[in-house]
Amino acid sequence: MNTKEIIELSILISSINQFEDKPANFDIIVNNIINLLENVDYKIGKQIILNYLDNHNIDLQKIYNLLLNNQNNSNYIVLLGKFNYLGIGISVDKQKAFELYQKATDLKNALGMNNLAYCYVKGIGTDIDKKKAFELYQKTADLGNIYGINSLGNYCYYDGIGTDIDNKKAFELYQKTANLGDIYGIKNLGYCYYDGIGTDIDKKKAFELCQRTEYLENIYSRDSYYNGIVTDINKKKAFELYQKATDLGDTHGINSLGYCYQYGIGTDIDKKKAFELYKKAANLGDTSRISNLGDCYYNGIGTDIDKKKAFELYQKAADLGDIYGINNLGFCFYNGIGTNINKKKAFELCQKAVDLENSYGINNLGHCYQYGIGNNIDNKKAFELYHKAADLGNSDGINNLGHCYQYELVLIFS
Repeated sequence: MNTKEIIELSILISSINQFEDKPANFDIIVNNIINLLENVDYKIGKQIILNYLDNHNIDLQKIYNLLLNNQNNSNYIVLLGKFNYLGIGISVDKQKAFELYQKATDLKNALGMNNLAYCYVKGIGTDIDKKKAFELYQKTADLGNIYGINSLGNYCYYDGIGTDIDNKKAFELYQKTANLGDIYGIKNLGYCYYDGIGTDIDKKKAFELCQRTEYLENIYSRDSYYNGIVTDINKKKAFELYQKATDLGDTHGINSLGYCYQYGIGTDIDKKKAFELYKKAANLGDTSRISNLGDCYYNGIGTDIDKKKAFELYQKAADLGDIYGINNLGFCFYNGIGTNINKKKAFELCQKAVDLENSYGINNLGHCYQYGIGNNIDNKKAFELYHKAADLGNSDGINNLGHCYQYELVLIFS
């Protein structure tokens, strides 16, 4: 999401705060919010909304009540489903989210179909049904929905969800959305050319695709310089681009510039400067940068070690829905860092991370069940969680699952 879109989202949400009854332009407001959230990760979307609600003193309950009381439009139903899934204005209710996405799908809403498909992929509020997910993504793709086309390529043909893996087909779908100017289609197409997915390797073409997007002065192409795509690794050039993005007020650029100063990428190491940049990004309301600032206080990066301050920042990030903040806050409660030891609270934060489908949280919750941290010992539950974390590629989960099998599944049968 670029700066212009974020500003538009701020204006749209702020306008909702000015009324109690449904306004004449509520359709436009809902549609714009959905469009702004459609191409960002669910959890990032929550952070964006909560940041602006906090910064503009907006009463979230008014937005939620308007959606709840005006269910005569399928887009309202979809957005209410997102609120239930993310726990915005209400406790997380994945079953309700699934039901709302199903209701919108029955009304032939493409956004509802995409979200319903995601539920079937991940088992959100229902059993996993990858074939059903494939059918729904195919249906939205046939309707010309860009997100559906990307998902059909990314989830289905690339990952083999509900169908056989077909990298050539995935490539063709990315190419289709790229030709429509979609940033994610362009990015995925660049990955295909870089790694030879469904086509021949062409790193020059991959780099050119990076340059087609605003990411050259924002995110993707700056990272391309850092990772050495096409060109030799040019850390000095990456540093210059991060500096340029910082001058434009981009929080990702500010944070990346801080990373350069911290580790001496394209410049001399200057941890104090890194700290100042992390602090600047955090002050701009970026929740993940708040966690980074907490790391500075925890590890003494460019400032004195202050565990209490680190705890406060992790708490702030966690309250805004940042998964890194949630995990670190749980670590603080578990070890008594900047606060008193509270194993029950640590367990609750692990559970919250699991609800957000975070692999580290899943592994940590397994640890809690194995050793009775904040809850009763449940070895079978621990095994299941380690297995799930391992399936998501979490290295700790893989190791813990290995230990379970090494000791003849003692966790299940003890």
